Amino acid sequence: MVSSPRDKYFSVWLIFFMLGLGTLLPWNFFMTATVYFTSRLKDSPLADSSANQTEAAGEHRSVLEAKFNNVMTLCAMLPLLFCTCLNSFLHSLISQRLRVMGSLLVIMFVFMVTAVLVKVPMEPLPFFSLTMVKIIIINSFGAVLQGSLFGMAGLLPASYTTPIMSGQGLAGTFAAFAMICAIASGSELQDAAFGYFITACVVIFLSILSYILLPKLEFFQFYQETNRKQRSDEDNSVDLMNSERKDEAVDQSRQQNVAMMTIFKKIWLLAVSVCFTFTITIGLFPAITADIKSTLADGGSWERYFIPVSCFLLFNLCDWGGRSLTAVCMWPDKDSRLLPVSIVCRLVFVPLFMLCNVQPRLNLPVFFHHDGWFIFFMIIFAFSNGYLASLCMCFGPKNVLPHEAETAGAIMAFFLSLGLALGASLSFVFRALV
Repeated sequence: MVSSPRDKYFSVWLIFFMLGLGTLLPWNFFMTATVYFTSRLKDSPLADSSANQTEAAGEHRSVLEAKFNNVMTLCAMLPLLFCTCLNSFLHSLISQRLRVMGSLLVIMFVFMVTAVLVKVPMEPLPFFSLTMVKIIIINSFGAVLQGSLFGMAGLLPASYTTPIMSGQGLAGTFAAFAMICAIASGSELQDAAFGYFITACVVIFLSILSYILLPKLEFFQFYQETNRKQRSDEDNSVDLMNSERKDEAVDQSRQQNVAMMTIFKKIWLLAVSVCFTFTITIGLFPAITADIKSTLADGGSWERYFIPVSCFLLFNLCDWGGRSLTAVCMWPDKDSRLLPVSIVCRLVFVPLFMLCNVQPRLNLPVFFHHDGWFIFFMIIFAFSNGYLASLCMCFGPKNVLPHEAETAGAIMAFFLSLGLALGASLSFVFRALV
């Protein structure tokens, strides 16, 4: 058995971290920039007077403005689910390089267009529609990129899934911090948004350079070559068995289907667990959490910074902390029932956030008035999401044989995306109940 070479200067680890950052950065930049997007949806001719009667006194929001968060989340998560599913079946037909490089280039192009459109005046409805089309595109290609990355990481030691999850966590933190800096700069909102989206283009460009460097590193080459040899040996044994059968094509197809089901049976609990984790998270964030108003602010600076800091920055910092902790601690272990039980317990956050000061509201009373309650809930909510989801994604590819790891990684990425899509759909229900 040939020993693995050393990952010099943690180069491969850092590249996977950078690629993880590039995977979720586009979505986080769109999500965190809701203040900019909704500012361009004001005074829509589609404003519905009956809907406005349900809002807090003195607050006027058009229909497009009020529904932006929910529709944005749905337009992001459904294409993410569809393209992740597609990637699970087509990853063996389309080269890894084309999937990763092509996705990064398309995403960077969309952000360049977004930055240019900041300076172009548009009516609310065309702007809303174009924004949703861009969100669909970046999340479609982001899904292909994410599935490909987890598949690549499945070929490496378990610890190499952690930098992807950690990089994804930092993506949100980076986006929230950039938005806070833009607000603090005192620039006009559109000028701040232009610089904000250009920053995203630069980071994605650095991700492209990182991926170009990856195949040149000895550590990565070793595991790629090991996987190639295992696949070759497996294909030879399949050909040997099929040479004795009459209908070779049908038998190979059946074997592939059986192999996929065999792999799924080994990881189904982890797959369902990561799905449930993100269903709860996206059901509440940002559709519910971004509509929570401060009870301490009285028109001062804290009112402008409350959602960027307490919702987006705090969530992403704690989520990143949870994801990164799995680099040094992986408890409970992959066979423990405590892991799925902990994930189910996150259901408690649904009533907790709905009983905070979400505005406007129709049905439920406000039970947790003080801003401190919301901040406390957000810390636990975000940290548990990052830690538990990262555990599931790390354990999944390691529950199967080495040559099955890439397929297992793709299956886990699909169930992660399924959770995001289910959460996006549930967010409409949760918001209507408040």
